[in-house]
Amino acid sequence: MPTHPEHEPTPLEKRALLLLLAAVSALMAWILLPFYGAIMWGSILALVFAPLFRLLLPRLKHRRTPAALLTLLIALLLVVLPAVLIGVALAREAGNVFAQLQSGEMDPALHFRGLFEALPAGVTSWLDRFGLVDFSTLQQRLTEALTQVSRFIASRALGIGQVTFEFVLRVFVTLYLAFFLIRDGDGLARTLRRAIPLAPAHQKELLGKFAVVIRAVVKGNLLVAALQGLLGGLAFWFLGVQGALLWAVLMAFLSLLPAVGAGLVWVPMALYFLFTGALWQGLALTAWGVLVIGLVDNLLRPLLVGKDIRLPDYVVLISTLGGVAVLGINGFVLGPAIAAMFVAVWHIHGAAPSDTRG
Repeated sequence: MPTHPEHEPTPLEKRALLLLLAAVSALMAWILLPFYGAIMWGSILALVFAPLFRLLLPRLKHRRTPAALLTLLIALLLVVLPAVLIGVALAREAGNVFAQLQSGEMDPALHFRGLFEALPAGVTSWLDRFGLVDFSTLQQRLTEALTQVSRFIASRALGIGQVTFEFVLRVFVTLYLAFFLIRDGDGLARTLRRAIPLAPAHQKELLGKFAVVIRAVVKGNLLVAALQGLLGGLAFWFLGVQGALLWAVLMAFLSLLPAVGAGLVWVPMALYFLFTGALWQGLALTAWGVLVIGLVDNLLRPLLVGKDIRLPDYVVLISTLGGVAVLGINGFVLGPAIAAMFVAVWHIHGAAPSDTRG
């Protein structure tokens, strides 16, 4: 019986298939859009804890489901549960600060009055040009700014501080997806490589770069930021600064920005102590900030991030700020990751032979 050769798709059929693929992909993205944050963090958990899964697998006789469950339990204890507890405490403290600002119990202008009185006359006259020595105006500006900051933090932490149905659902989606990605991630990666119409070497570079970037951002940047925020918050708590947890969270967020980082918080506070006569507090905070908080960034970040995703500081800074502006808190991870992938794709394009680029 004669065999018939496979039907070769015509150009029209190829275009129709590509249009259909784009349409169903767009619809799928539209359906998943409400949970993109949960999907992103589930994927990140799977990527970060995949080495642990591979370490546990032979010890559990290559039973993938128990190994994935144990890996997810460790991730839950190390990452998810501490985040929930911090969110609860943060929501409570942010709410208290907001209430004190609204009632007038907290008056930030009073603290700055003593600071301005301690400044040299030349500095005071220079600030007077901008109207910054008018304490009624200053009080209004500071109160408005702190009210907006505390309200923003309280609203962001409310989903964690209050166990709402939406928050529980998002955590469930994150952990559920992370379990299957941990257990079946190798097979999914092979399927993805077959579907990407690129040369195997380019596929390996892109997928490898993506995994390295995500792990580096989470293990390096986020871990260093959390540690710097913790160290700064402990120092503020020890020195009796009100709202130490809020300052700690702010330092952790700012630590994600290169070159500036947590110094945007602890340096002005140290100067405030020094100018208002609290010399030992100012000197102690300065020494702690330079010798401990600063060294954490200088020593741990290169060790954890490594040299594989070296990007200029200005690229990291702009991509982080842009990611936050577009994607919210998820942009702290996605911004640098997209920037690194952008650099990787253009590197592949630049290294490709000229005839393949038209």
